[in-house]
Amino acid sequence: MKIAVLYGGTSGEREVSLSTGKGIIQALKENGHEVTGIDFHPERLDELLKLNVDLVFIGLHGKFGEDGKIQGLLDILDIPYVGSGVLASALAMDKAKAKQIFEKNQLPVAKGIAIPVKRHTQQEIIDLVQGKFTPPYVVKPNQEGSTLGLTIVKKAEQLPEAVKNAVHSDDMLLVEEFISGREFTVAVIGSQGEEQALPVIEIIPKNDYYDFDSKYKPGGSEHIIPARISDSLTGQLQTYAVRAHQLLGCDVYSRVDFIVTETGEPVVLEVNTLPGMTPTSLFPDAAKVVGWSYEQMVEQFVTLSLKNKQ
Repeated sequence: MKIAVLYGGTSGEREVSLSTGKGIIQALKENGHEVTGIDFHPERLDELLKLNVDLVFIGLHGKFGEDGKIQGLLDILDIPYVGSGVLASALAMDKAKAKQIFEKNQLPVAKGIAIPVKRHTQQEIIDLVQGKFTPPYVVKPNQEGSTLGLTIVKKAEQLPEAVKNAVHSDDMLLVEEFISGREFTVAVIGSQGEEQALPVIEIIPKNDYYDFDSKYKPGGSEHIIPARISDSLTGQLQTYAVRAHQLLGCDVYSRVDFIVTETGEPVVLEVNTLPGMTPTSLFPDAAKVVGWSYEQMVEQFVTLSLKNKQ
């Protein structure tokens, strides 16, 4: 088939997307497809308008890739693409909205508040946060990935810098209680209504938490698959992952991140509709455990996407 791969982009996760795109392009070529790689930029939309392909594989991360905007453009152009549609992508990217949906459907989430940045001065935001939270707590942008702009505020004097970091990349700020515990993630794959969860991965970051360096630098974190947890907790995490994926209306594949508290309670952190596909990424690691090579995993995504479009 003729498949275009969109990668790169303009978000803070550009470098990650370049690596993801490279892996996907290589896999598709090895699978016998005719591949066109496009380093996507919103100022070069003509590259998409002229596309003559059977399918687009979106290897973008963050804004203008994972937030539903590129999906909307491809829908208008009537070009099929791999992965979730406009609404699911936008909801998953909007952490505050996703949390509301999870909470209403009895999925456990961290307590927190969303603050619209444009309605407040930075000092008003600081006063608001200090009135509602005591350290430690988390300050992060509502719509950014890879923990960019995220700060764990352990002392009150860190708050002004934390707010400054977060508002730099978003006009909505999230403040959440800090939940201490172990980090897990679950890859989900399948047609809508037929999703399956892959083996649970425990993430042991080399830094204090699973930050950008832990995610993408070789040796930045250790992935234990399958996770060394009880069968009942494994089942609970997999059930929650599939449920979160379905509640947002995700399609083909996603990855759901969790913290399990020191008392053994899972908390849903977020759903990634376009999880990383780099050499250190989690989804390919989970696929390997069920016997899929990277190339076979990519072909599964292609097959599922075309099945959905028929």
